[in-house]
Amino acid sequence: MALTAAQVAIVKSTAPILKEHGKTITTTFYRNMLGAHPELKNYFSLRNQQTGAQQAALANSVLAYATYIDDLGKLSHAVERIAQKHVSLFIKAEHYPIVGTHLIGAIGEVLGSALTTEIKDAWVAAYGQLADIFIQREGQLYDAAGEWNSWRKFKIAKKEAENDSVTSFYLEPLDDKPLPKFLPGQYVSLQIPIPELDGLLQSRQFSLSEAPGSNHYRISVKLQGPEAEPSLEDLSAGKIPGLVCTRLHKRYNVGDEVELSPPAGEFFLNPADTSAAKKPLVLLSAGVGATPLVSILDSVLGSETASRPITWIHGARYSGSTCFVPHVLDSAKKHDNITAKIFLEDVKEGDQYDFKGEINLAQLQKDKLLQLDSSDAEYFICGPEDWMVKVRAFLEENGVPRERQHLELFKTGDV
Repeated sequence: MALTAAQVAIVKSTAPILKEHGKTITTTFYRNMLGAHPELKNYFSLRNQQTGAQQAALANSVLAYATYIDDLGKLSHAVERIAQKHVSLFIKAEHYPIVGTHLIGAIGEVLGSALTTEIKDAWVAAYGQLADIFIQREGQLYDAAGEWNSWRKFKIAKKEAENDSVTSFYLEPLDDKPLPKFLPGQYVSLQIPIPELDGLLQSRQFSLSEAPGSNHYRISVKLQGPEAEPSLEDLSAGKIPGLVCTRLHKRYNVGDEVELSPPAGEFFLNPADTSAAKKPLVLLSAGVGATPLVSILDSVLGSETASRPITWIHGARYSGSTCFVPHVLDSAKKHDNITAKIFLEDVKEGDQYDFKGEINLAQLQKDKLLQLDSSDAEYFICGPEDWMVKVRAFLEENGVPRERQHLELFKTGDV
């Protein structure tokens, strides 16, 4: 049932309350829901729960929904991003009533008597509307995935070091069935059990770092977390950063099995779009942020748009933390439409680089490398959140609208 105009007004009027109490509400929500439904713990990152990132992301989403409930078009990007993530974790329609019950319950628990019957009824209707939006979009994505409708077993066919901290894993399906093509820039969710926690499942999203079309998927994983084995107490409390990444590096070898969901994500380039053949393409990455961009680069070079002007800008702390630089430089030698520039903060003799220091956008602009004079250049940006925000702001200040900027974020929430 659609919300009434009065209910829309009520929900919108609660935005200041949600801004003040949102984190408390979502913290209460997760505590109550996971207490009542411990099986749902498999869907959530221990680390994000411990740091509060999961709670903050939900609080921001609920606040945004209340703020723009009368103009939902402004939330279309966020809805798509969340729906893609949900599908990659196999969140289904039957989960939404559980979430709704505990979300409304948490609002009531935190606000107490301030949650009047009118406000509660308005939020029940508003949540129902939002759930329907997600269920409909996620249903379309599940239909597109076809037979791949649950976690699928893959074996590690090869491990290959890319730099001092990044290793590529070549993953082949155990069922030997063909792999669906994906759009370059997309990710897969990878799931592993944590034996010390009674087999609790933990997942992480990894960009596919090769062009589509092979009989395997490649992900390139940065080693994170402490060197020493964590205590059971710290592990169960979610105090270990990069748990899945660390386990893949240290405990998973050729022949071992992992589980994947189908490729997903709204960060992608469609190489079949021949209308982009003459549009400049600018790929900006920092560190391991190069992983989805190398998939985009290789896909374009293998398509009908291979001759479009391409600029690859990559920054790293030192030469041992660059990603795919030899491959990109080799591609630039073979294709005169590619310009590649490397920034290194710490340099030593023999390093391959063009500029010393962090990526300097003003310098790139001065050297006419950012295609800012083009009215149709596309920008794909991946790296640390703070850096991406700075890049986006710089591009906007120089006349590049957000519609031509694409940012990939390796964390819960949005940017």
